Amino acid sequence: MTVHHEDWKSWSLKEKIGQLFVFGFYGFEPAKGFKELIEAYGIGGTIYFSRNVKDAEQVHSLSVQLQSIAKQAGRPPLFVAIDQEGGMVARLVNGVTLMPGNMALGAAASAEGVEETARICGEELRMLGITMNYAPCIDVNNNPDNPVINVRSYSDRSDIVSEFGAAAVVGYQSARVAATVKHFPGHGDTSVDSHHALPVLPHSRERLDAIELPPFRAAIKAGTDCIMTAHVCLPALEPSGVPSTLSENVLTGLLRNELGYDGVVVTDCLEMSAIDEFYGPAQGAVKAIKAGADMVLVSHTIEKQRAALEAVAAAVESGEISMARIEEAVARVMRLKEKLELDEPIQPWEQVKAAIGTEANKAVARKWSEASVTLVKNEGGILPLKRDVQTLVLWPDIVPVSVADEMLSGDGTLGDFLKHYGASVVERKMNSDNALEGLDAFEQIVVVTYDASKHPLEQEIASKVVKLAGDRTVAVSVRNPLDVLKYPEVRAYLAVYECRPLALSAAAKTLLGDLKPAGKLPLEISPAYPFGWSATIE
Repeated sequence: MTVHHEDWKSWSLKEKIGQLFVFGFYGFEPAKGFKELIEAYGIGGTIYFSRNVKDAEQVHSLSVQLQSIAKQAGRPPLFVAIDQEGGMVARLVNGVTLMPGNMALGAAASAEGVEETARICGEELRMLGITMNYAPCIDVNNNPDNPVINVRSYSDRSDIVSEFGAAAVVGYQSARVAATVKHFPGHGDTSVDSHHALPVLPHSRERLDAIELPPFRAAIKAGTDCIMTAHVCLPALEPSGVPSTLSENVLTGLLRNELGYDGVVVTDCLEMSAIDEFYGPAQGAVKAIKAGADMVLVSHTIEKQRAALEAVAAAVESGEISMARIEEAVARVMRLKEKLELDEPIQPWEQVKAAIGTEANKAVARKWSEASVTLVKNEGGILPLKRDVQTLVLWPDIVPVSVADEMLSGDGTLGDFLKHYGASVVERKMNSDNALEGLDAFEQIVVVTYDASKHPLEQEIASKVVKLAGDRTVAVSVRNPLDVLKYPEVRAYLAVYECRPLALSAAAKTLLGDLKPAGKLPLEISPAYPFGWSATIE
C-alpha cells in the first residue's frame, strides 16, 4: 500500500505503535510468527543477521517475500536493515562485493575511498531490497581494551572519525540506503561489551565534547537518516545511571535539543544484556520511546517482541507515554520511508544478478584493501620474503572461517594466498601438537595473529617463535594492530586489520614484495609507533 507520511494519522494506536519496531527472526524464509506480526501490527521493519543469509539470491528472494507479505496485509512497506559495516562485521558476503572495514579504510587514509566503498555497498544492498544499513560505526577507538569496537572504528582520532563517518553517510545515502551512525553518544572508550553487561563511561562533559560527540555532529551535518543509541551509561549526561538508550537527557536533551537532530533515532537491540538483564525489552521499549527513540530494535525472541509492542500500547493507554510522543516518532519513520521510496518494487533477480559483485566493484574493494596494508616495522630487512625457500606459516585456530576466494583451492588462509603467489609454504595451526617443531628447517617464518590480547595461545606462540627464531620471523596481524605490543621484540610486523580474502591477498603480495605497503597507522600503537606511522621495504 502506498503511504504518504500524512496518511498514518487515521491509523489505530496499534498500527502506529507497530511502525516503531524493528524485529528480527530466524531462518532463510519469513517465520510464521514473524509473518503474523507484520500482518497484525504492520511493524516498521526487520533486520537480517547471518542466520537469515545464504547468499545474494536468497536474500533478494527473502526481501521480495517480506514486502509481499506487508503489501498483501495492507501494511506499509518495511525497512529492511542489516549490519553491513564491511571487513569483519558483514552479514552478507556471498554474491556481493564485500568492502574493507572501517579501520582498514582509516589506514588507507582517504575520505574519497570511504565514500566510494559506502556508495557501492549501498547500491548492492538496495538492489537486494535492503534499505537501511546499521553503519557506519563512528565510535572513536581510543581504548585499547575495547572488546566490541576495535577495528570497527576508523581511528583513535576524533577528527578522522568525523571526516570519514560523514563521507560514509554521503556514500550510503547517495545509493538510497539509510545510513545509521552508531553508537550514540559513543561506545569507543568502553572496556565492557554492552552485549554482555552495562558499560560506564565516567568522562566529563568537556571530554565528551572533545572526543565522542564531534563525529555525531559531523554525521548530523552530513544529513544522516538515522542514529543508533548505545547501551552505555554516562554519568555526566545521565546521573541516574540509566543507559543512554533509555535516557531522556541523552536522546531528547542532548541529541534533539542541543545537537538539533531531527532524523530517526533507533535503539541498539534491547535483547542485549545491558538492557535485557536490568529492564527487559518490554520495559526497555517503553523507556526508550519515552526518552525520545523513534524505533526500537528487538532482534531475536518473538515472545519478547510481542511483549514490547503490548507494553508500549499499555503505556500510551495509561498516559505514561503521550500520544504526541508516539505520533512524533511515527511521523519521522514515515517521512523516511517516503524519502527512500520504499514503495518502489525490487528489481527482478536476473537484472540484479548482473549488477552486483561485478568485476568493477571488486576492483574498487581490492584497491582500497591494498591501500590499507600497513608495515609497522622491518628491522634487519626481513622483508620481502623469498619465494624459493621453505616458509612456515603459523595460523591461529581462533580465526573465524574466512570467505574463500574463487582463485584458491584451500580455506583462504594467509598460507593459501602465499602459495598462490608462488611461495613455498608449510602451514600449521597454532594449536597443533607440532606447531613449533623443527623451526630450524625453515628459513622464513610468518606468525599470524588475530587478537593476541584476547587469545593467550596467539601471544604464547608468537612470543616463543620470536625468541627462538626472531632473526627470520615476520608477524602479521589480521585484525587487531595492537597485537605487536604482545610480542614487541618481533623485527618485522605487518597489519591488515581484517581476516578477509582481499586483506589476506594484499598481505601475501606485500610479504613477497609484489605490493608496496601504503597504509598508515590509523591509531597510536605506542609512542614509537604513533598515529600516521609507516615503515618501508627497501
